[in-house]
Amino acid sequence: MALLRLRDLGKSFGALKVADAVTFDVPEGQALGIIGPNGAGKSTLFNLITGNLMPDSGSIEFCGEDVTETPPMQRAVAGIGRSFQIPQPFENLTVFENLVVAGSFGRNLNEADVTEHCAGILEETGMMGRANTPAGALPLLERKRLELARALATAPKLLLLDEIAGGLTDGECQSLVATIRRIHGQGVTIVWIEHVLHALTSVVERLLVLDFGRIIGIGSPGDIMASREVREIYLGLEV
Repeated sequence: MALLRLRDLGKSFGALKVADAVTFDVPEGQALGIIGPNGAGKSTLFNLITGNLMPDSGSIEFCGEDVTETPPMQRAVAGIGRSFQIPQPFENLTVFENLVVAGSFGRNLNEADVTEHCAGILEETGMMGRANTPAGALPLLERKRLELARALATAPKLLLLDEIAGGLTDGECQSLVATIRRIHGQGVTIVWIEHVLHALTSVVERLLVLDFGRIIGIGSPGDIMASREVREIYLGLEV
């Protein structure tokens, strides 16, 4: 069953088309990677899926329901969780308080009802030792882990990751990828935008390539990276 279904999704800013008849499905339990050059429309696509932007045309279905015009808060409660490319925690709150805020608002529950769940997320993401640390005092790797943890605190059916491995060392990246792989192994459906290809392809079953808001390929990582058009557009190689 398709957990997420996009059909002919279109969005423009003036003459700039950032989503051009985007159509694809994400089956429940799958991990889909999205790659493309800067300005390809990747983060805009996430904003359309979460409801932070409204499309000019087309439709978005989640769990079999049309959510094209559904507000972002309702989509979060329905099960769409997201991390941001630039971590945006509440810097004056502790790590644990950040999770409780995300869990209560993202699930429309009282804080007391999400406390145990948030404690489990701290363990799962390796952040328990930082539970009482102000988020603004965290180094980059732990800010990335907190961004992931906040998304997980909403108990998402669909987890959207936006360049969460960017800026990390190889060791830090491997550690974060291991956490993401465990989360996916628990059955969480993932759509992951990433420029760090070795991280992405170690988790996802399919790759989708965007260029100027248009899908130019979707398939297995091996087939996509072997494509002449993908190598020319994404890698900048003359084949």
